[in-house]
Amino acid sequence: MRLKMFFLQLFAHEHQERWSKLVLAKLRDTLVLKDDVVFNNDYEGKPSAGVVKIPVRDEEVVVSDYDKANGISGTHGSTAYTNMPITKDKAVNEIIDGYDAESVPDNLVADRLDSAAYSMAKQIDTDGGTTLLAAATVDNETQLTKDNIYEKIVDLRTRMNKANIPNDGKRYLLALPDAMALILKSPEFISASSLGDEVKVTGAVGKIAGFLVIEWNDTTANLQLLAGHPRFATRAMDFAVNIHLQDLSGSGKYIGASAVQGRKVYDHKVLRSVAIRAVYSPGSLTLTAAKGTEGKTKLTVAGGSGSTFQYKKNPGARATYDMTASAYSGTALESGTTEIDVAEGDVIEVVNLVSSKVASVGYYTVKAGDIGTAA
Repeated sequence: MRLKMFFLQLFAHEHQERWSKLVLAKLRDTLVLKDDVVFNNDYEGKPSAGVVKIPVRDEEVVVSDYDKANGISGTHGSTAYTNMPITKDKAVNEIIDGYDAESVPDNLVADRLDSAAYSMAKQIDTDGGTTLLAAATVDNETQLTKDNIYEKIVDLRTRMNKANIPNDGKRYLLALPDAMALILKSPEFISASSLGDEVKVTGAVGKIAGFLVIEWNDTTANLQLLAGHPRFATRAMDFAVNIHLQDLSGSGKYIGASAVQGRKVYDHKVLRSVAIRAVYSPGSLTLTAAKGTEGKTKLTVAGGSGSTFQYKKNPGARATYDMTASAYSGTALESGTTEIDVAEGDVIEVVNLVSSKVASVGYYTVKAGDIGTAA
């Protein structure tokens, strides 16, 4: 509401080229998986060009003994780059009937832009979450309770320490609502009000075991917690077409109408799997891949109950617990046999269906070595 009023106050004085900046401010404010908290923005190039380069440097600077007489030999550090294709291209095209572009009331445009930013943020959060889950190291745990949740979070901390993930105050813990309720009841939880503004601005509600705790109202089947560090996951996004008010009078179809239009391109990439930890309750699926015939891969599924599976490639919305098979509408998968047409970087979601409902889920990010080649 605060940013919506900001839109409204400025429209009378700002040109349309400023609208995208205002929408971006609202979008960033709405995101749960925020930049600099869950994702970094360390990339080179413009997402609107279709690909960006991400620096990947797992080796640190070498430290050697210094010889006062002879000095020290120089070492050579290098920063490798990996390409990140931009595959998400989302648009808004909200028709405003009864007004041409020059006569649309400012408050109506403000309302539409506010709504567009909110809807974009929800979709970007969904896609970002899917990327994290598909690349994460999976930790299958017992069902979390008020008696064991702190112990399980400390176990997460230990695993990340052993993987040399920086413990610099930036580790985050995305807690689904049921897990969040348990954390709030834990005596070890420190609320944001006790930690100051530096925690509040991240969207975190507090800290536990060194993690910034963020409530994530996600409905992924069997998921309980998702932990990580922003250094190891990148988000790149840009307006391919800035938000603008388009007069539709010359369309030959609309009379006395205009539309709020714009296109946003973005994508996400996880740089180190062990830096992202997904904690599921018992029964979640573990997926492994093998080469199929040319351009295809085969997934083997471990876990779940029974052998009825379906899959989707690059899902726009993730499967939820107890979703019916008809609502999910995936493609049947036989573990270790079904061949799937894929490209490197594709995310495959597999659900286990029990009594025609989603009981558990697993995610896999396709790697180059998973794809069959010509004989």
